[in-house]
Amino acid sequence: MLLGFAPRSAAARRLLTALGAAALLAACSREERAASDPARTQERRPGSQPQVTASLQRDLAAERSRADGAGRVAMDPLPAPPRIRELQRFRFVYEAGPLGIAEGGALFFQASPFFGWSKIQTSAPDIAGYTTFRTTAAGVTLEEGRADNPYLLPIVVRGRALREGEQIEVVYGAGSRGAQVDRFAERGERFWFHVDGDGDGVRGTIADSPSIDVLPGPPGMLVLHLPATARPGETVALTAALLDDAGDRTPGEAATLRFAERPAGVALPESAAFDPAAGGALRVEAPVTEPGVVRVRGSAQLADGRTLEAESNPMLVRADAPTILWADLHGHTNWSDGTGHPEDYLRYARDVAALDVAALTDHDHWGTPFFDASPERWKQTQELTERYYAPGRFVTVLGFEWTNWTYGHRHVLYFDRSGDLLSSVDAETETPQALWESLRGREAMTIAHHSAGGPVAIDWSIPPDPVLEPVTEIASAHGSSEAPDTQYPIYDAIPGNWVRDQLAKHYVFGFVGSGDGHDGHPGLAHLGSPYGGGLAGIIAESRTREAVLEALRARRTFATNGPRMLLRVSLGGRRMGEAASLADLAAAAAAHADVELVVQVVGTAPIAKVDVVHNRSVAQSYDAEGRREVMVRWAVPPLDTGDFVYVRAVQQDGGAAWSSPWFIE
Repeated sequence: MLLGFAPRSAAARRLLTALGAAALLAACSREERAASDPARTQERRPGSQPQVTASLQRDLAAERSRADGAGRVAMDPLPAPPRIRELQRFRFVYEAGPLGIAEGGALFFQASPFFGWSKIQTSAPDIAGYTTFRTTAAGVTLEEGRADNPYLLPIVVRGRALREGEQIEVVYGAGSRGAQVDRFAERGERFWFHVDGDGDGVRGTIADSPSIDVLPGPPGMLVLHLPATARPGETVALTAALLDDAGDRTPGEAATLRFAERPAGVALPESAAFDPAAGGALRVEAPVTEPGVVRVRGSAQLADGRTLEAESNPMLVRADAPTILWADLHGHTNWSDGTGHPEDYLRYARDVAALDVAALTDHDHWGTPFFDASPERWKQTQELTERYYAPGRFVTVLGFEWTNWTYGHRHVLYFDRSGDLLSSVDAETETPQALWESLRGREAMTIAHHSAGGPVAIDWSIPPDPVLEPVTEIASAHGSSEAPDTQYPIYDAIPGNWVRDQLAKHYVFGFVGSGDGHDGHPGLAHLGSPYGGGLAGIIAESRTREAVLEALRARRTFATNGPRMLLRVSLGGRRMGEAASLADLAAAAAAHADVELVVQVVGTAPIAKVDVVHNRSVAQSYDAEGRREVMVRWAVPPLDTGDFVYVRAVQQDGGAAWSSPWFIE
């Protein structure tokens, strides 16, 4: 189910948010800024946005007066927290601080630019988002300032200064339609207010700006998840969750989960009850009894009489089954530019999406307030990551996103208990090379993402560090960066910037997918994006940070664009991601032995095809004819030093999986 996410407009909105939150408005004229902007005096790399970097750096250098960001804002209590997509009226009262607001200064009201909030407008009372402002301070007049951001309203003070204690009333949704709230549930959504207290064009944020909770809608879908693999005799957990039609976790209710056809291979009960206190999630323990592929079909009977149905992802049961972990290593909350609270993010990853591995990677210098200027939030992120780490069941990884608009975005992962938040606008860590040097010697890594295009493309003229960047993210909610012939190709792609182009340069890395979700749904980002989502399949020895790090460094990984497709491959007995010696291959050829490529795909939907990519093109393609399970064996044609080979499997519904490449030495 797709929910109308528009990455092109979302990227533009995020740009507006950063420029709006950055707080530098008009400290110099447009002509002066153009002349002094280094982004305008150097050649701009296709896909980069150095002008954003320059704007953020100007903001860091700007001096703020004690009046900037001063004062307080109160919001009228609501009759009840709004539900997703509801229309509501919000009334705020700003009270000036000790230094007031100078004549020519301004109060700024900012609504969230993400996920369906109404744009602020002051001209049409019968259209959602109509906003009014007024003051009772005698001698003060207010006028609407200019803003390119439709979610930011500058209210300029004229006539005289607004003095301490004097007030400005702002009503968002003042017209007959009100204002629409977020289409995703969350707690702690802020209405940010900013103050330019001295009228110099630089503003500061009121730290305790009002916030609200947005509640989910009624249950609209059921999701079922099994582990990727198991062995006979083990006990596994089937996770069931009731979600609204946006993918949000719903409040608990006394629903009953029934299994219409209990599959062979796992001993499930006839039914199980959702506990209303468990927030719409249910965990059913079941012994594994025999080999095979297990899919569970279930239905939830709701209190209102409706029935929701679902089928789980496949679970491969074998006596020698490897441990394959499902991971989402990239996502955001409202502590940068996403939806929801960090703790809710981790709970969703564990209890709803049933992930084995999850990393929360809020932006370093993007959103309001900036994460790299909020040491308390970074401390809390580290504490939450530790609190939810449960070796053997759920692996949490500390992370953040290095949001560099010149060289591209990378997320940084720490596999020990702590780490520094290294800012992309800090002169000491503003390039990839400087970032890697700061991480060298740590149990850490970086992962480049939306590398072929999207909001900003990766600068691939800088080779990835062979130790600190062993894998790259090729699929996310922004689309796939694999190659032009990929499923759901990323928007605004740059020719020559595809991942396959970089493999042809002899760059060596494995493949992962991750959500890059901003909707609070780690592991299920594909529910809300027409470009798919992203997951990593990690072949690890155990559910621990140490084992996950070892597997990522060894490139024992595969990527999907959201569905939990199983992909098992070997080339001449070598696992995905390994280097293959040309001498060994030559010896096999001399002995008249074929170098065999073995591929097993277990789909979540009918499989359309399986491709073998050799260097820059598809060398072989197998028509899967809509089967849900495929086993293919190929004799690989002669390979040469510097070649690479990988496997891509595509389902009829657009779901896809990619093995990490083999590299011929």
